[in-house]
Amino acid sequence: MEEQDQYELRLYVAGKTQKSVTALNNLKKYCEEHLAGQYVIEVIDLLENPQLAEGDQIFAVPTLVKKVPEPVRKIIGDLSNKEKVLVGLNIRPKKA
Repeated sequence: MEEQDQYELRLYVAGKTQKSVTALNNLKKYCEEHLAGQYVIEVIDLLENPQLAEGDQIFAVPTLVKKVPEPVRKIIGDLSNKEKVLVGLNIRPKKA
């Protein structure tokens, strides 16, 4: 049986702002819809770990970084534009 790609996603936030909460909720919703069982979400709060922003070159929050599968992609904002997020993550929407 061929193993599906595991998506490794990092969401950079700065505290529990409305935008950060919205971004995380949107991300979880899309992942459950299109990647059920194939993803890991790591939330990094830059108020707690500001030094982590440098590694992924984070200039704005919230920012979603797709680490795996490559290529690495970044999406900035609250992730409310579903189409933009799916294209950015290279996820083909499942046919209904």
